Amino acid sequence: MKPLALGATVTACVAAAAGGGAITAQSLSSDWYSTLEKPSWQPPAALFGPVWSLLYAMIAVSGAVIFSRPGGQAMSARKLWGLQLGLNFAWTALFFGLRSPFGALVVIVALWCAIIGYIRSARRVSKVAAGLFVPYAAWVSFAAALNAWIWWHNRAAE
Repeated sequence: MKPLALGATVTACVAAAAGGGAITAQSLSSDWYSTLEKPSWQPPAALFGPVWSLLYAMIAVSGAVIFSRPGGQAMSARKLWGLQLGLNFAWTALFFGLRSPFGALVVIVALWCAIIGYIRSARRVSKVAAGLFVPYAAWVSFAAALNAWIWWHNRAAE
């Protein structure tokens, strides 16, 4: 893994996390989020920060491995890595920024597809890089179910 690639992917992940965190914090301090009906199986708020910190670290390392590799197969994975990070941020902007659980649900489905596509593409280049995305895929699967529940039970508010 090249240090420049790691620096670039860490920087991209920190930017996405910081931007998303700012949007989320603003929304969480408003009445909007606190008044939404949420499922009993939603994790405690204190869990989200540590989980996302670990996931972003894994996303950055995975990306650094792929960005360090030459070739066409790595290029496909690189594009999907960038796409998933953009969709990740877009989800936050839609759900918390624009307060649109439905719009966020549409984006999280696309995000999940991009993550699965990345895993499949990255696997041809590095099994380690692909494996680092498996927990992310699992978390986004859970988050999609949570997003769908929140949208469905709060449709009238959107």
